[in-house]
Amino acid sequence: MSRYRNLLIALVVVLSIVMATGCSPAAPTPAAEEPAIVEPTEVQATEDAQATEASPFEPGTTITYIASQDWIKDSELELAKQFEAETGVHVDFQIIPSDQYFNVLQTKIEAGGEGIDIFGGQSGKTDIKLQLNVEKNAVPLTDEEWVKRMNPLSTEQVSLDGVTYGLTIWDTVGGSWVMVYNKSIFADNGISVPTTYAEFAAACQTLQDAGINPIYEPFADGWHHVLWFLEMGPVYEAANPGLADALNANKTTFAADPTMLTTLTQLKEMYDKGYFGADGLSNEYVNTEAALAGGEYAMTVYGFGLPSAIHTAYPDVPEDNFGFFLIPLADNQIWNVNPAAPSKFIYSGSKNIEAAKAYFEFLTRPENLQFMLDNEAKFTMLNFEGITAELSADQQAFIDTYKEQGTVYQTAVNYVNPQWMDVGQDLTAMFTDAMTPEEVLASIDQRRTDMAVTAEDAAWK
Repeated sequence: MSRYRNLLIALVVVLSIVMATGCSPAAPTPAAEEPAIVEPTEVQATEDAQATEASPFEPGTTITYIASQDWIKDSELELAKQFEAETGVHVDFQIIPSDQYFNVLQTKIEAGGEGIDIFGGQSGKTDIKLQLNVEKNAVPLTDEEWVKRMNPLSTEQVSLDGVTYGLTIWDTVGGSWVMVYNKSIFADNGISVPTTYAEFAAACQTLQDAGINPIYEPFADGWHHVLWFLEMGPVYEAANPGLADALNANKTTFAADPTMLTTLTQLKEMYDKGYFGADGLSNEYVNTEAALAGGEYAMTVYGFGLPSAIHTAYPDVPEDNFGFFLIPLADNQIWNVNPAAPSKFIYSGSKNIEAAKAYFEFLTRPENLQFMLDNEAKFTMLNFEGITAELSADQQAFIDTYKEQGTVYQTAVNYVNPQWMDVGQDLTAMFTDAMTPEEVLASIDQRRTDMAVTAEDAAWK
């Protein structure tokens, strides 16, 4: 008992000293005891060292990712910073203009792939086999955990003979290319959503007569105007069931199909009548949001995410000022869906394969996929399980209206997507009267034959 009394007395004495010290002026701290000043760079270095302490990768590891313009979104750039903070691995993005990308990529790979760890490429069985040669140039990813969560249709388009070679993180449904139109402009001019080409052409003429450019089409990029033709695959198939299979079996041609000719003829008519505006051939994709936001143009071909992107860039323009309908060339009313999209592949000659796999694993974590969806205005859905999408009333209305879906022809038909930029050049030649619609179709057929022969496709023997 006396032992506890002594402890109590000692505690009282200590408290008395502390209180007395607190009431007296503070004594200056001796210079020798002043804490050392740590520069911000030292603090950052310490934090970086702590962040990467458990990383299995060598300090200063960098993975180089080469991709086409518009394939790397700002949300991924932010995630790459978080990946570096977690692992110490820096992602060096090398973005190439879209009209030069595949030539640059092929040149680099043919030269030994020096400096490439990850490369971008359009998915699709024909593309990944003929254009990317993934069986030689890409690392198999079949056993990666995230493959099981990726949409099976997307997985199929980055796989050959049961082996998965690529990662696709894209809005393959909400990213469907459809007509995005200004509802106010339509209402002010008494225009209803067209369901046939005749109604569509009449709407364009009404807008043009009112001094409004009907359609913003960025021809200058070389790829976008091809969408008007190849996205119409569902209507080609509906008019001639089994056409895609017949084309893949080399039993028919593009030039022999009347619906394809109709589509190109109507597209040429739209150009000749000035429905793309006086500056169509010089318009660029990067200026789409500005063109639609200002009301200078009434429509464009884009995905579900454009209204949100416009509102983000121009807050005074409401997102619900825009609606959606299908491209009605050849009277199409079937929703054009493409399970193929820009994808990521790990180069087989990379010295940083494990770091690249770690980057893919990081991007495909559910919370990071959700971050990508929530922070990319042009994405409304993603092709992975466990991601929550919020649809606007106009997006939901489109989904409710167009129940029937079909696959676009750049994916359904072999040897088409690899010649995308060539088709773009042919279409531009058609608009400027250097080629006829019939010659465009024949040109596509010839390139398909050349690629099929090179691939030693049995159907062309």
